[in-house]
Amino acid sequence: MTDPAALKQEILRLTREYSRQVHGSFRPAADPERTPWQEGSTIPYAGRVFTEDEVEAAVGSTLDFWLTLGSEGEAFQKELAAFLGVRHSLLVNSGSSANLVAISALTSPKLPAERRIRPGDEVITVAAGFPTTVAPIVQVGAVPVFIDADPVTGNARCDQLELAYQAGKTKAVMMAHALGNPFDLAATLAFCRKYNLWLVEDNCDALGCSYSMPRPLAESLGFSENSPGLDEGPDRVVRWTGTWGDISTQSFYPPHHLTMGEGGAVNIVSEQKLKVIAESFRDWGRDCWCPSGIDNTCNKRFGWQLGELPQGYDHKYTYSHLGFNLKPLDPQAAIGRVQLRRLLEFIEARKQNWEILRRGLAVHEDVLEFALPTHATSWDADTGFSWDESGCRTDCSWFGFKIAVKAGAPFSRTELAQELDRNLIGNRMLFGGNLMRQPAFVELIYDNPKAVRIISDMNGSDMIMSDSLFLGTYPGLTRDMLLREIEVISNFSSHAK
Repeated sequence: MTDPAALKQEILRLTREYSRQVHGSFRPAADPERTPWQEGSTIPYAGRVFTEDEVEAAVGSTLDFWLTLGSEGEAFQKELAAFLGVRHSLLVNSGSSANLVAISALTSPKLPAERRIRPGDEVITVAAGFPTTVAPIVQVGAVPVFIDADPVTGNARCDQLELAYQAGKTKAVMMAHALGNPFDLAATLAFCRKYNLWLVEDNCDALGCSYSMPRPLAESLGFSENSPGLDEGPDRVVRWTGTWGDISTQSFYPPHHLTMGEGGAVNIVSEQKLKVIAESFRDWGRDCWCPSGIDNTCNKRFGWQLGELPQGYDHKYTYSHLGFNLKPLDPQAAIGRVQLRRLLEFIEARKQNWEILRRGLAVHEDVLEFALPTHATSWDADTGFSWDESGCRTDCSWFGFKIAVKAGAPFSRTELAQELDRNLIGNRMLFGGNLMRQPAFVELIYDNPKAVRIISDMNGSDMIMSDSLFLGTYPGLTRDMLLREIEVISNFSSHAK
């Protein structure tokens, strides 16, 4: 009989060899074994970036056949939390599910009554973005209150937060860091502290972005420590996005900063109670916190009396919330653990790719407008970004390279997108654009005009919807691919003038 351990090692050896032969085009762009890009081939806006290490991890975990979230998931959760410097990270099956769990957790009766989100309460969000940042607010019975977006940064107009506030109704702010560009965290945190509101950071596009502020300002908002691995000197506090609010969310869908195929996470920044509540909503709504396959962690499995259940009813089948089943699989977590070890490399590649595109397209500033990080006032090829007087700074691990076609240009955003498509260059809108124009929200408002509240005329969100698109910055883009993108856009812009 063949030794099972030896047999597994042989399977994994062959797995690695198979991956090297078949998946060469998915290796990081800087990998010398990467299959060269051929001119005339597609240039995706995003995609999986992996080597035989991820494939081996997935196959090895599958051979063990635990499948549901287990030891690999537990390890990944701890490793992600340690990287970010948060108290807990909980794996879920998508970034959208992460948003659903995060906002659902804030509806729990286990929270203080004055902070709990109840049906009809309001959550401030931004009109331009991805629909599942907003849909969970509606799905838990709350009212999304929309502020406008800045067409340059893509982020919320945080100067409208006060206009959106309604005493006794507003309970939280939930917004995304658009395309890997942090929103104005200093202004948002000050607003949330003033009114004792929850802050949920949708960090799905922004893993590896950081935000810093002068130490006196940070300490006034309750922050004195840097995130692990980040330091801007004794006079500043710098932290990863996703660690400033109460809860944050991640997506591990292939376009994102690391991937499990599908998958996401809910990060609990500091409050232990939120971890237990979020885990309950993720795991069917049960009151028990035992991991799968483990019983009686509390040593009183048959010692509880909750609700109107009889004394001693099995705690594993006691439900304190109307929850879901949103866990991923353990083989996905095994892939994610390998990806997490590449994250710093991936972050730098995204920054470098953005810089290459920005420098290459700078000559077309007469017809194209390029994104600026929040708090930046301009960009120069020699000196980089200039910053506003707030003292706050953003360091973007860009999800995408946003371009807007300026008013008066001899072509439209759609015509530019069509030209990119003709040349097999992947491009995307800023997701749903102004969500108020999307069929689902038009119908929602038609059926119930009080289902949402809108603060302003949404001109910025409309401009993003009408004039903007983005290219990829993901770490699978080689220099030749980026130069081809620059060539196509430059030729199109020049000939259209």
